[in-house]
Amino acid sequence: MHRLFAFLLLLVLPLVAAGPPLAPSFRIAKLHYGGGGDWYANKTSLPNLIRFCNQTLRTNIDPEEGTVELDSPELLTYPFVHMTGHGNVTFTDAEARNLRRYLMGGGFLHIDDNYGLDKFIRPEMKKVFPELEFVELPFSHPVYHQKFQFPRGLPKVHEHDGKRPQGFGLLYKGRLVCFYSFECDLGNGWEDLGTYPEDTPAVHEAALKMGANLVTYALTQE
Repeated sequence: MHRLFAFLLLLVLPLVAAGPPLAPSFRIAKLHYGGGGDWYANKTSLPNLIRFCNQTLRTNIDPEEGTVELDSPELLTYPFVHMTGHGNVTFTDAEARNLRRYLMGGGFLHIDDNYGLDKFIRPEMKKVFPELEFVELPFSHPVYHQKFQFPRGLPKVHEHDGKRPQGFGLLYKGRLVCFYSFECDLGNGWEDLGTYPEDTPAVHEAALKMGANLVTYALTQE
């Protein structure tokens, strides 16, 4: 079950090939969760990340993001799921079980704190993995050293309270199943330039490069 996503061998297929365009190899999704939080935030972030990955990594990801609920059987079809928001999050017991099954089976969850999510997501992820704790990943972790190098860890996209950005992980049997970007606003950095006037092209590019590292790592780790 560990390799639910064997079809990801298609990752290395080029976007441009002889003959008709290739159908997308797979799709990535935004998580629709309960509790009233704005799971739908950052409208342009995933489409921009997908475009960047297809252009720079030569992946063949569907340009249209999916949306998936925690208790849906479709969750198991997505190799990479992104979660964001500012507010309340609640997982039912059934949702927690399905998310655990997904992550144990080879899936990958990226949680991006859009500022305000932290106090809600930590207890909810405890429902999923009661035996695990979020640990801060060292800057030497491979997630920071895929195609793009981040020797100092996550880039800082937005300043709110002067704290440093941190990348936390849940490690199940030694495998990183969930990456949690905190005090960073990574997904905001993926949005269209001009969405946040203070964001420079350099910040936008750094955020996209870190996102591409996450996608690459999720799709290729053992």
